[in-house]
Amino acid sequence: MEWASCVLFDFDGPICQLFPGTSSGPLAGELRRLVAASGLTDVLTEDERTGDDPHLVLQAVHRAAKRADVRRHFKGVDFEHEVGVLEEALTRGEFTAALDAWPTPDVDAFIGSLADEGMSLAVVTNNSPRVARSYLDDKGLGKYFDVIHGRTSDPGLMKPHPRVLKCALEDLALPPESAVMIGDTPTDLEAATQAGVGFIGYGRNTAWRKRLRDAGAKVVLGGYAPLLGDTGEDGAAHEPTPSVGGATARQ
Repeated sequence: MEWASCVLFDFDGPICQLFPGTSSGPLAGELRRLVAASGLTDVLTEDERTGDDPHLVLQAVHRAAKRADVRRHFKGVDFEHEVGVLEEALTRGEFTAALDAWPTPDVDAFIGSLADEGMSLAVVTNNSPRVARSYLDDKGLGKYFDVIHGRTSDPGLMKPHPRVLKCALEDLALPPESAVMIGDTPTDLEAATQAGVGFIGYGRNTAWRKRLRDAGAKVVLGGYAPLLGDTGEDGAAHEPTPSVGGATARQ
């Protein structure tokens, strides 16, 4: 994608593994305990009651708050307050996780190479923007990012909603066609598509890469080494081969 002059990074995955493996499970459990304490367990689906993704718990309560029938059923519950409590707990958990997050291999060299090319860089994430900023500053990478947009008090604006991408482009005063997003989930692809931004998938293993391709991603990388001039099976690109600034993926 030789036309790109701006790269929008998702945070968890393309920059670091905030919750390696299933380590997000305890945080999801903490949010479920808060939901149960409010008597709202019934608004969770079976997957949301047992899964490892705390974002889904937050989003479930937020969705329930928008339904008039649910509000009538749970008369007296202050849903806005409960969503705020969950969001605060989630942010605290993300701050704790960031202390031990695993840096994505070669990401520091890749980000540095993009900055050296004069690319505009931004983070667009469903995580707390304060957590992303803290992590990047701690790793010496914050200086490369012009803007960071993440989760707000309204979980309905989390990706696949394109808000974070549009806000980043507005702050950078750049049109969508000048940007490409690097993301690791189908929701990232959907958000990029809605924002009119190009997309490069990042999948750290075969299953993640297949999921992105099945969702419609045309370019999927297993690592940043090909973009830095190195080759290897894990970093092989799915056609077409992308070019971002002076960094080109080679098969």
